[in-house]
Amino acid sequence: MTQITKKQSFRFALILGVFSALGPFTFDMYLPAFPEMAEYFNTSASSIQGSLTASLLGVGLGQIIIGTMSDVYGRRTPLFISMIVFTLASLACAFAPNILTLVIMRFIQGFAGAAGLVISRAIARDLYSGVELTKFFAMIVLVSSVAPLVAPLSGGMILSFTPWMGVFIFLTGLGVLLTAMTFFRLKETLPKEKRVPANLKKLAINFGNLLRNKVFMGYALTQGLMMSGIFAYVAGTPFIYQKIHGVSPQVFSILFAVNGIALIIGAQVVNRLAGKMKALRLLRIGLILAVISSAAVFIVILANGPLYAIVITLFCLLFSLGVINPIAFTLAIETQGHIAGSASALLGVLPFLLGSISSPLVGIAGEYSAIPFGIIIFTSTLLAACANIFLVRKG
Repeated sequence: MTQITKKQSFRFALILGVFSALGPFTFDMYLPAFPEMAEYFNTSASSIQGSLTASLLGVGLGQIIIGTMSDVYGRRTPLFISMIVFTLASLACAFAPNILTLVIMRFIQGFAGAAGLVISRAIARDLYSGVELTKFFAMIVLVSSVAPLVAPLSGGMILSFTPWMGVFIFLTGLGVLLTAMTFFRLKETLPKEKRVPANLKKLAINFGNLLRNKVFMGYALTQGLMMSGIFAYVAGTPFIYQKIHGVSPQVFSILFAVNGIALIIGAQVVNRLAGKMKALRLLRIGLILAVISSAAVFIVILANGPLYAIVITLFCLLFSLGVINPIAFTLAIETQGHIAGSASALLGVLPFLLGSISSPLVGIAGEYSAIPFGIIIFTSTLLAACANIFLVRKG
């Protein structure tokens, strides 16, 4: 690794954090518009949540394909092409004539947007390793964690003077900005001599080896299952806050952003403690907090507790995610440098694959029931803890 100053490192983390933030902006920004979109398309809550599921599937598939392509063709070219596609798909979403078209365009938008997530992580692995990778990735998470704060607030502000289409017009502009950043600011970080040959059989072997690696899969499932619960949170809270508790889209945006602060605090804790405490110990402390917090969320829902109780318990859960995510990612990928793009893709696809299953399930009891939400949140965190304990320990 070439010598990189602390200032340069932060500047680069800021750039990569913006690309990582593409996911939260794609998912979170239009959440306040869910009830309005259900009325506009004359459809159910589950159908609108289906547009979120489509984008999750797109991001999951996109990370596998684009992450693999970045190991073969380098990081910069796949990212540049993907940002152009993301821009065009965002514009198409704004003018979707029906829910089916919106769902299809959201899939394409998610597929292309996956490049920002998977390639930013692969670039980090190209440049760093060990404790430095943990610290740098924590900085990326810190920067990208601002997105869950800004995205719903921006969406709420846009909805105060435009219909839901305005959100996707904004995302179109963001796509233009990221395309320009890729072209003018990012340099290639994977030299040709370190690239993987375009061999489908070899790529299949790489993914097979990753899937059979118990330690890698233990960390991957820990992160993936935790994120599946968070995607249930993303899909469920627009209706829980606005329909059950009667808040406005603007108040929902503020509450959603408040919980997003927890991710920033958690990532900052990891950044401060990296190198001072064993990563696995810190990870398991985060998992214990996650299980306790998710159980508290479920209890509050069963007791028909007040809105502030839901917000507080979810805040604790998201704090634990801010701790868990950067550590689980680092421990999983640090031994996979030669296939970092493929490993990053698999680490990325699991959360979105599992999230595509959990997110539509939160609406199965209708717009005025939060019980499926509570069940999914608690179950996913409990399974994440079990995956880490049994797979990592056995590995």
